Amino acid sequence: MPADAWDEDWPRFRPPPGVTLWVPVVVALVVQVPATIAVSVWQHVPAPSALLSIALAASSALALIGARRWPGVTVALVAALTTLDLFVPPDVGPVFVALAFAIIGAVVRGARLWALISVGVGWLVAVTASGMLGVAWHPFRIAVATLGLGIFFAMGEGIRARLQHGAERRRQLAERQRTLEQDERTRIARELHDVLAHSLSQISVQSGMGLHLFDREPERAREALANIRSLSATGLDEVRGVLSFLRGADSGSPATAPLTPQPQLAELPRLVAQRTGLGLVVELDDRLGAETPAGAVQTTAYRIVQEALTNVVRHSAASIATVTLERVGGELVVRIADDGAGTGADATEGGGIRGMRERASLAGGTLEVRAGERSGTVVTARLPWRGVS
Repeated sequence: MPADAWDEDWPRFRPPPGVTLWVPVVVALVVQVPATIAVSVWQHVPAPSALLSIALAASSALALIGARRWPGVTVALVAALTTLDLFVPPDVGPVFVALAFAIIGAVVRGARLWALISVGVGWLVAVTASGMLGVAWHPFRIAVATLGLGIFFAMGEGIRARLQHGAERRRQLAERQRTLEQDERTRIARELHDVLAHSLSQISVQSGMGLHLFDREPERAREALANIRSLSATGLDEVRGVLSFLRGADSGSPATAPLTPQPQLAELPRLVAQRTGLGLVVELDDRLGAETPAGAVQTTAYRIVQEALTNVVRHSAASIATVTLERVGGELVVRIADDGAGTGADATEGGGIRGMRERASLAGGTLEVRAGERSGTVVTARLPWRGVS
């Protein structure tokens, strides 16, 4: 498994906040205090000096308790206590690990400037005071101490960079998840819009026809009611099919296969017949002959025609609409033209047109909506004949 995939699926272990706070305190106490006592006894340090050295060791360790809330003040206090301890017997004492924890914690928590100033001032005071008080330190000891301070700063910067990278990575993953969820919501909305808009608009047309003919031509009114019943059943089946398809799109399980097959171009004559009525005549000009594009392309073309005709019925007040299918080179060209009111140059693009554009784009094609030469609107979709490879 690639490292990135492992990182996404298995988040890195992050210790509890209490651990990161108290472990440095305990470690500093365990290392510094017993070692200071042992060295004081070994070198026969006078009791007052030994007690002061032990107090400084314990105080610097306990000061780390405030590192989370006040990292800058903590590193300044620990640096001051460490500098003072340099001039208190025993001369060769244990390393103050509290200073290392304070420096690293300050850099990680964003108090880098505090750490630089505090440690820098402490280093200068130590070097200057040692000369004034006649305390002779070996140059190697000064060099090792300076190198150690630099290493602590480098460790802090490394941990901080790693934490920032992890935070950025989590932000990117969260953003990616939001994008995927938004794409999924858009896909569901597009599928349901195509199915429901078609069925409900056709039911509206048929119910209007039934009301109009109820008294004068009861037979045709009864036919309109039968059409409404058929359209309702078909619409429900399509909605169930879309939901089942969306639910099982990623699983590939036969149990989640669509209840109804995805529509193909062969079903366009029935769609055209359903749209014809109440003063609107829809014509189909099929120039493909026996040729048929890929199945996914046919479904996309069908949905585009379905949505375009729905818009004609709902918005254009057209009397004639023509659906043209033809192959131009390696493309399937679908054109829906009507003689209705048309769209203005500054008209706002609605959800239906956006859905058609998205469908065409997902299929690797394009969609153009323009005003007709004399009146009406022309929707032209160009889709790759063999689909997206």
